[in-house]
Amino acid sequence: MNSTVTMPKGDLAEANAIIKTCVHYGFCTNTCPTYVLLGDENESPRGRIDLIKDMLASNAAPSKDTVKHLDNCLSCLSCMTTCAAKVDYGHLIDRARIHIEQTYRRPLADRLIRTALALILPNPRALHTALRIGALARPFRQLFRGRLRAMLELLPAGERNPPAPRRRQVFAADGERKSRVVLHLGCVQQVAAQHINEAAIRLLTRHGIEVVALGNSSCCGALTLHMGKERQAKAAAIRFVQDVMAEKEAIDAVVITASGCGTTVKDYGHLLAADADMSAAAMAIARKTRDVSELLNDLQLHPPKENMAYKVAYHDACSMLHGQRVVVQPRAVLKRAGFSVHDIAERHFCCGSAGVYNMLQPEIATRLGQRKAANIAGSGADILCAGNLGCLTQIGHYSDLPAVHTVELLDWATGGPMPPALRAYPLAPETKTEAPQNDTAPLSAATQSFW
Repeated sequence: MNSTVTMPKGDLAEANAIIKTCVHYGFCTNTCPTYVLLGDENESPRGRIDLIKDMLASNAAPSKDTVKHLDNCLSCLSCMTTCAAKVDYGHLIDRARIHIEQTYRRPLADRLIRTALALILPNPRALHTALRIGALARPFRQLFRGRLRAMLELLPAGERNPPAPRRRQVFAADGERKSRVVLHLGCVQQVAAQHINEAAIRLLTRHGIEVVALGNSSCCGALTLHMGKERQAKAAAIRFVQDVMAEKEAIDAVVITASGCGTTVKDYGHLLAADADMSAAAMAIARKTRDVSELLNDLQLHPPKENMAYKVAYHDACSMLHGQRVVVQPRAVLKRAGFSVHDIAERHFCCGSAGVYNMLQPEIATRLGQRKAANIAGSGADILCAGNLGCLTQIGHYSDLPAVHTVELLDWATGGPMPPALRAYPLAPETKTEAPQNDTAPLSAATQSFW
């Protein structure tokens, strides 16, 4: 680690160009979770941009205070949704974190925990072992404090599946094959919530889609990228691209069921732009990548097997709402499957999961999780639904509602089993379904104000 570092000219030029686009309108402050909670200008996107500007201009290690304010950023990208000047804050904060990682010497405990997360989470076999060890310590979590206690609190209470086989697997379409897709299993999801992948495979094959699962070798690089570990993130992205490109038969889409991963994979063209050998392939993969709800919205789903008018609160993961701008599709497909979809107040507001944020910044994450849970309770719904495991885990820790992935509900509605999270809850569908809504338009005035 060097206290000074020479940033590649292209990266520095891009960062400076982004900084110059900020004209300090301040619209971003109203939707920035940390500014709303803390009321500090340095905890707003506008304030952080000024901090990044000074940090990069110095070409040296940042101060402790600068690192604190930048670490507190959730990378929720809500500011990008509201910014009238179209400031590319997402790429700027990533570049800032890379600079911090390369120049700033963190306290020993911080370095150790970040190193452990970067080594364990992208490795399903290591994660499986860590979860088994953590399960032994979880009953004693009240004895711990801070980050370690937060990690133990967030551990899944039940499911800890062995990781998927390293070899690729192919799941044949039921009946005539309509298309062929690669399904990204997710590093954490295949161990902590394998039932989500199983539901996705059943749902896709039931509707005539052949599914290729790449096994547990393909981490997308999202978690390490947002921790500033650029080399590790790019290496993971290259492996992922190579694994997909190795398919001898053409694929129609790369399907993602974890929206945080989807936002990163869709941005591979930017992440690997400077790699002459990989940039074209990375861009091709990015263009083929779709959230599973986008793909399902284009299909003619089987009619619901029974009355499915259960009251569902749909949570917009930040990586879906702000990162990918996928808003209408999940709601539309849930409604077509018969569910009664309820919006959540402040749905633009992050739940506090944000990748590994709830483990690294547990105090702020707790306040955001509690706020989100209170808004969900006010929705009148019986089920919480989201398209991202991290959000489901975070909100599920604070909400009394069962937390279920979108594909689990759709699988259940079209012939699959009831999602595991619902089996212990007494649920009854509404006797009257909601009036049909226009699924091609945003569903509320609040949404329109953020686009």
